[in-house]
Amino acid sequence: MAYAIKNLTLDLFPEEQKLEQNYSATFADNMSLPIHKWYRYTAGFSASWVNELIRKERKNGRTRIIDPFAGSGTVLLESEFAEVESYGIEAHPYVYRIAKAKLNWNYSYEKFKSEALALLKEAKAKKITTTEFPKLITSCYPLDTIQKLEALKQTWFDKKQDDDIKNFNWFIITAILRTTSPVGTAQWQYIQPNKSKSKVLDPFIAFEAKVNDMYLDMKRTQNRFKNVVDSIILNEDARNIQSIPKEWGDLVITSPPYANNYDYADATRLEMTFWGDINGWADLQDSVRKYLIRACTQHVSKLGESIDSVLANPRLAPIQNELFEVYETLKVERLSHGGKKNYHFMIAAYFNDLADVFHSLRKVTNNKCLMCFVIGDSAPYGIYVPVDRWLGELAVSAGFSSYSFEKLRDRNVKWKNRKHNVPLHEGRLWINS
Repeated sequence: MAYAIKNLTLDLFPEEQKLEQNYSATFADNMSLPIHKWYRYTAGFSASWVNELIRKERKNGRTRIIDPFAGSGTVLLESEFAEVESYGIEAHPYVYRIAKAKLNWNYSYEKFKSEALALLKEAKAKKITTTEFPKLITSCYPLDTIQKLEALKQTWFDKKQDDDIKNFNWFIITAILRTTSPVGTAQWQYIQPNKSKSKVLDPFIAFEAKVNDMYLDMKRTQNRFKNVVDSIILNEDARNIQSIPKEWGDLVITSPPYANNYDYADATRLEMTFWGDINGWADLQDSVRKYLIRACTQHVSKLGESIDSVLANPRLAPIQNELFEVYETLKVERLSHGGKKNYHFMIAAYFNDLADVFHSLRKVTNNKCLMCFVIGDSAPYGIYVPVDRWLGELAVSAGFSSYSFEKLRDRNVKWKNRKHNVPLHEGRLWINS
């Protein structure tokens, strides 16, 4: 099953849309779209493609949408614009808050702007004399920048505002943290203090610019859409969905974490350190990692004692023999690499978790449901893992009827520092009830 992209997102501002079908599994195009562009989330996918899929499936009677890995809210936003119902699940507490702020785009834009600029005015007048800050913060900012960001933060804590405004202002401050740092802080990537950026914004200027950008987007989008169906986002675990009614959904659009060792918890370490939610890297395990799909070796460092029960999980039955073979190969291969990363644990845990996700989704979807998972395959230490086929078989084992895979693009073909030469791909896994 394939859908071409036809620039339907929001039916707005076609001059802002630059679409390439091969890259519809990435977030890049969203950075020119209202609301979507408020926060760059590299784990997302094309809003334009989501928009077309929703509109096509709405004609087929599918009007109840679920995204079990909602991220920054792409599917939920497009569901609102298409006037269909939707639920999103997001386990990462910080990403959940970011999505919540974006999904409040229908709030009074005049009040939003007035209240946000009021906070900025107070922050500018606040004198910060503190010079001691967490090491990560001092590695990323000069002192005068830290003190301005600290003024914004302290004003946010001190100022009494209603919850919606409070959430908006938290979002704005969080969103400018990386653009105001002169070091390597590309959005949602690991911090690189030894690298520098040529374009850096003053925190107060960045805050005001963000307010004005959001204000304009809210005004234009609200004037365009009058009958919005509010989505619902839940800070829950997709492996055990609790709050979506049974047999509710008839269309699932999502992209789970790839089995590529990217640590989504560490990706928010700068933000969480700034806000005082963690004291250091070690705090991420209890604060974030334990809630996430185990797609990173950092998530499985203590899995050794329970790995036998993971591999013996009956839900893995359709892929158990192949999975065990890859597990054993990685177990040996890791010993010949300097890092000796626990990819064998990660792969076992990853498919164990996704098997649970499919069983959880089976309970909250109905017999006419169509699911689309945007996924990529994997080859840790050069050992190939057929992610699309294994996930398809796990879905069928969970009670879905069939699956097919639509390749979108090749991966691992241009990076000079790639660790292996195994060809990889990215695409859409279509699953039928």
